[in-house]
Amino acid sequence: MIAKLLEDSDKQQISLKKRKLYITEKVAHILNASTLLENSNATPFKSRNRSGFPCVYCRCIFDNLEKLQEHQAKSHKKSEIRKILGTYGAECFVVYVDITNLMCTVCDSRMQNLNELKDHLIKVHKKKMHTEFTDRVIPFKLSEDNIYECQICGFKFETFGSIERHMNVHYRNYVCEECGTGFVTKYRLKVHTKAMHIGGSFPCEICNKVYSTQQKQKNHVDTVHKMVKRFKCTQCPERFSEYFRRQKHLVEVHGVAPLQYKCNVCDKSFDRRYTLSRHMKRDHLEERDFHCHLCSYKCFTNNELRVHMVKHNGERIYECSVCKKSYARKKTLKEHMRIHNNDRRFACAVCGQAFVQKCSLKGHIKTHHMEYSIH
Repeated sequence: MIAKLLEDSDKQQISLKKRKLYITEKVAHILNASTLLENSNATPFKSRNRSGFPCVYCRCIFDNLEKLQEHQAKSHKKSEIRKILGTYGAECFVVYVDITNLMCTVCDSRMQNLNELKDHLIKVHKKKMHTEFTDRVIPFKLSEDNIYECQICGFKFETFGSIERHMNVHYRNYVCEECGTGFVTKYRLKVHTKAMHIGGSFPCEICNKVYSTQQKQKNHVDTVHKMVKRFKCTQCPERFSEYFRRQKHLVEVHGVAPLQYKCNVCDKSFDRRYTLSRHMKRDHLEERDFHCHLCSYKCFTNNELRVHMVKHNGERIYECSVCKKSYARKKTLKEHMRIHNNDRRFACAVCGQAFVQKCSLKGHIKTHHMEYSIH
């Protein structure tokens, strides 16, 4: 009788193991994050503010990693993390951790990064991780000199806010359908969409210029009227309103080597992170998710599709103020204006004759320099 009961119990346990249990995404993120933190020396913290790094367990703020670690060791238990993470909103769930000298506290093995720690806990210590969901634990190394190096690509940043925004490049958990920009959390995607893509009328209260998005209006006010110069040169006192203006200054004035963003698939490199991201999407991923319903055209973003649709609807809303010719695209009107401005930017490499339009240069070479070709 007892043997029969034990046999039935074993069968029931096997049945439960085979059954696929449903788990919400937020619960999965809580379990994943707590498993990593409870079995390692990784230090959780909140996004840096002007005073320093807030402790995730309480409201205490510390200006360096050592003080934060000492505080957490004395005042908090690692088992508290699950309760704390339970208070996080599902749409903005993200956990920042410092992984300086990262190690597994179960067996004291050194780990190079979070992915190695995760694999180690699963394979060696048989810990359960819900790998069917995207990552919400973001690794950093907090240094004394306030230079923040990305633990994924090695690029360095001078402010925590900069590296925080940069992590959206690596953790593309939510992707904007309009422009293809990725974000760690759904909340960040919502903020981006509202600021960048939700059309409306946003006038500047100073000069009355009207912008299509709130972000464009804010950028205009900051750079034109407030003359906000957030980016200070690391070599001299000069400040700049845009990050790339500062980088250009560093290269031209101080002889700093220009930034290079290298593609990890091919040997190409780019001077802007956005250009690298666009290259990856177009040349390697080839994810043309937007389709024209009138022809076979496919593209990468909704904005590109809107530009293409001009071919079909035939609207010419951009009119030249000089000759009154109208065009479907603003870009085409700008190119046309070069004719009136006598902007001869396309020069023949053979004879030096310059032209307003590239097509004119091509025709010139075909007629007068047959032995040469233009690319």
